[in-house]
Amino acid sequence: MAAPRASDLLGTTTLITGSNEFLAERTIAAARSAIRAVDADADMSELAAAELGPGALVEISSPSLFATRRSVVVRAIEDVPDDTAPELLSYVESPAPDVHLVLHHTGGVKGKALLDKLRKAGAVEVKALALKKWELPRWVVAEFASSGAKVGESVAAALVDGVGDDMRALAAAVDQLVADAAGEPVTVELVRRYFGGRAEVKGFAIADAAIDGNQAEALEQLRWAFGSRVDSVLITSAVATGLRSVARYSAAPRGLREADLAREVGVPTWKLRSLAAQSRGWSPRGLAMAIQAAAQADADVKEQPVTGCGRANGW
Repeated sequence: MAAPRASDLLGTTTLITGSNEFLAERTIAAARSAIRAVDADADMSELAAAELGPGALVEISSPSLFATRRSVVVRAIEDVPDDTAPELLSYVESPAPDVHLVLHHTGGVKGKALLDKLRKAGAVEVKALALKKWELPRWVVAEFASSGAKVGESVAAALVDGVGDDMRALAAAVDQLVADAAGEPVTVELVRRYFGGRAEVKGFAIADAAIDGNQAEALEQLRWAFGSRVDSVLITSAVATGLRSVARYSAAPRGLREADLAREVGVPTWKLRSLAAQSRGWSPRGLAMAIQAAAQADADVKEQPVTGCGRANGW
């Protein structure tokens, strides 16, 4: 995402919608940096929407004695008092020229009517939506691109496997890899060298070997995991997740385009090839029995009862 310019922000309202705190905070930080770049003394203020009483918006958006430009952040606008909403809409329709107003709606149905009115009033919407894990590799590819590095989805997926689904941690990992690569290509091998010791990677390495039918490799990885004190729940969860992916792939409609099939199965596109190979090694009955066994093992390590499996459990 290109860095915003103060000239594009001052005299406008940015409407952030969604519960993804990382993306919301990144949008706010980028806007503030842009304004500070042209005015180091610009005034930065924020408040909760519930505190936005009559006249408060005019007060906080007016130039101060010490700063001509201002950035005002109003959080959780779903909580704007009813008697203040008209004033807010009026301001968005005719904003102050040296003020950038940021409104954040944190998700849910509350305040949806106000959102529609704010869009019509001229607020520029930026979505900060939570991503599903299978969507993260594509986001990571874009993160690399914004840092000037080009990577494939397999590299991005390896990073997600190694770091997890915390977007803040993923963004930091991208920055580290790009900086250390120093212009050289970022490869799967480099990602694994930096992050391959994480427990999540070992859990999925065991799962892939077991589902592939490679017993020797699975046992070797399992011994390494136990020696490294990897939590058993990471292993059983990885096996259960892998088996459910194979089941979803096997049950998916034939003839779908690659992107549509990946969306149907709930995996990144690069994963489809391995799922195709794995599915050929399983009969429907064998797969169902394996899923049941994995569910039981997962419940055992979590000390929870098994309440069912199969399609009722979402595969």
